[in-house]
Amino acid sequence: MTAEIAAGVHERLTGYRDRFDSLFADYFDTVARQQFPRSVLVPETLELVRDMSLRGGKRLRVALLYEAARLVTADAVAGLEEAALSIELLQTHGLIHDDIIDDSPLRRGAPSVYYAYRERFPDRPQTALGLAVLAGDLAAFLSVQVLLTAPVSDGLRQAMTAVQVAAGADTVLGQVLDLERDFGPVPDRKVLDIVSEYKSARYSVLAPLQLGLIAAGEDAAAHHRELARYATLVGVSGQLRDDYLDLFADSGTVGKPAGSDLHEGRRSYAVCAVLAATAGREREVVEAALADPGCPAETVERVQDIARRHGVDERLRADMRRVAEEAAGVAAGWRPRWREEAVEFFEQLPLWGAQRTL
Repeated sequence: MTAEIAAGVHERLTGYRDRFDSLFADYFDTVARQQFPRSVLVPETLELVRDMSLRGGKRLRVALLYEAARLVTADAVAGLEEAALSIELLQTHGLIHDDIIDDSPLRRGAPSVYYAYRERFPDRPQTALGLAVLAGDLAAFLSVQVLLTAPVSDGLRQAMTAVQVAAGADTVLGQVLDLERDFGPVPDRKVLDIVSEYKSARYSVLAPLQLGLIAAGEDAAAHHRELARYATLVGVSGQLRDDYLDLFADSGTVGKPAGSDLHEGRRSYAVCAVLAATAGREREVVEAALADPGCPAETVERVQDIARRHGVDERLRADMRRVAEEAAGVAAGWRPRWREEAVEFFEQLPLWGAQRTL
C-alpha cells in the first residue's frame, strides 16, 4: 500500500470520527435532559458512561457503517446516525465490562468506570462492582433504545435492531470464550480465530456492514457468507496486529508498557506463537512470565528476545499481512455489484490496518 493510499484511508476515518464525536456529545446532552428519579448516583452513572464513550478511539465501526451504505448509494441514508450511536454505545458497554473482568484501573489514560466507583466507594467494594456492572448494562440498553428511535419504517427499524441485538449476544459469548481460552490446554489457531470472530469481528465489522447495507435498502442477508468472511478476516488481522504490538512495540507506540498480555495471563496470538516455537528452558521462561502478574520488565524483555530469536515477530507480521490481503481480496469481489469508491475503501482498509505495526 502506498503512502498516498494510506493517507487517504486515514483521512476518511478521521472525518467520520470528528463528525461522529460531535453527534455523540449531543446525544448525551439530550439523554441528560430527560427526567430521572431523584438520585445522586443516577446522573453520576450516566456521566461516567458519557465520559467513557467520548474518551476517544478511531470510530472504525462508524466508518464501516457509513461506507457500507455508500456501497449502495451516494445519497444521504436515514437511520445511519442512530445506528452509529447504537454501535458505539455497545462498544462502551464492552469496554466497561472488559475493565471489570480484567480488573483494569485505566482506560485510554483515565480511570476505568470500575475504578472510578472503587475510588468513590473505597469501603464498599461490592457496591463499586455492582454500579460498574450497571453502568455497562445501561450503555447496552441505550444502544438498543436509540436504534428504536431511527426515522425509518417499522420493518427497517426491526431488521436493524435484530442485527444489533444478535451482535451484542455474540460479543458476550466471545468474552466467555476469551476467558476460557486462558486456562486448560494451550489453544490452537482455530480456537484463537473463533475467539476473535465472536469477541470483536461480529460486532465491530459484521454488524456495521449489515446495518449500513440494510439502512440503504440492500438485502444484507443475501450476502451474509461473504460479509461474514470479510469481517472475520479483518477481525483476525486486527487482533494479530494488536497482539503483536502488545508484545513487541515500545511504550511510545502503544501508550502502555509492553507485555500486558503476559501480565494478564492472556494466551494471545503472540503468546501462543512464542509457546509453540519454544521448548525446554525457554518455554519455562515464557510460561513463568504468563503465570506471574507481577513479572518485571526484564522478564518481558527476555521473552521478547526469545521470540525474536525464533522469528516469531516476523511470522506474526507475515501472517497479519496474509490475512489482510485475503480480506482485501474478498472486498475486491464486490466490484460487479456495488459502488467502486466504497469497494475500494473496504479493499484498502485491512491493508492499512496491517501496515500500522511500524
